[in-house]
Amino acid sequence: MGAYDTETDGTAGAARAELVREIDADGAWAEDPVWREAFAKVPRHLFVPYYYVAGRSGYERRWGESPDRAARERWVRGAYEDVPLATRLRDGELLSSSSQPSLMARMLVALRVEDGDRVLEVGAGTGYNAALLAHRLGDDDLVTTIDLEPEITESARQHLAAAGCHPVVVTGDGARGVPERAPFDRIIATCELPTVPRAWVAQCRTGARILTPLATGLLALTVRDAGHAEGRFLPTPAYFVPLRGERRAQPEGVSLAGLPERARDQELFRFLLALTRGTLDPQAAYALWEREDRPGRERYGVTVGGEHARAWLDDPEGPYSWPLP
Repeated sequence: MGAYDTETDGTAGAARAELVREIDADGAWAEDPVWREAFAKVPRHLFVPYYYVAGRSGYERRWGESPDRAARERWVRGAYEDVPLATRLRDGELLSSSSQPSLMARMLVALRVEDGDRVLEVGAGTGYNAALLAHRLGDDDLVTTIDLEPEITESARQHLAAAGCHPVVVTGDGARGVPERAPFDRIIATCELPTVPRAWVAQCRTGARILTPLATGLLALTVRDAGHAEGRFLPTPAYFVPLRGERRAQPEGVSLAGLPERARDQELFRFLLALTRGTLDPQAAYALWEREDRPGRERYGVTVGGEHARAWLDDPEGPYSWPLP
């Protein structure tokens, strides 16, 4: 970090241990406790030398090189809170963040990484997630992370080096994958996309797993071959910064006026609207949602086949399905 390394080491270590205890209590890695060691060892504060905290009058910038000792203390402790951290802003718009650690833990467990897997991460962010993957796999070369913004990839590369990690960091369009590093056994996206890019499926081995945010949910796909993949959403809600150049899944300007209050305030109904993306108008979506007993995320899935992708409810061959872009 700089002049404050020694000063922050003890505070960071204690705060990191407390974060691990919190995630333990949350049960995030109960199915794969090997991730506990990764979170206990990888120093998150090295990946967020500064970040922004929302306040009443805008964002407060916290940074590790502040001349004020109390400010440095707030920075290092804040780096280990179980919250997402805004790391890049432009004209008040969030461009990049470090995700909530407990959500990262759940996603990494859901990815079902095995020894020797080649992993592609789409959305390099701060580099922290790539460092966790590299620690778990014990081989930096098995991990590739990509982001569109050169500024982001360069800072991620610097953060990783400061933490002693050297996975492959690529600047490019994450929706196109990284064909020169394929084939992959796992792909994980840490940004929101409107659909599942066909390039990802094509760059995976048979049996590979893809985990990606979609329509405020987390979709887990199994690749059948170079052109086909299928899977369901996890129950966990997830809100991520969109992949740069892409729009959010929720159609803008959709009016929920005229619908019952329970629909307007219901997160799972809004998930259905985001997933169907205008294929169903809100009234038709609400009728379906009520008729099918207000289904949770885990009842929905996606099938990718050739040039087409479809979302569905309960059964890919059932009566309810909708095209994705």
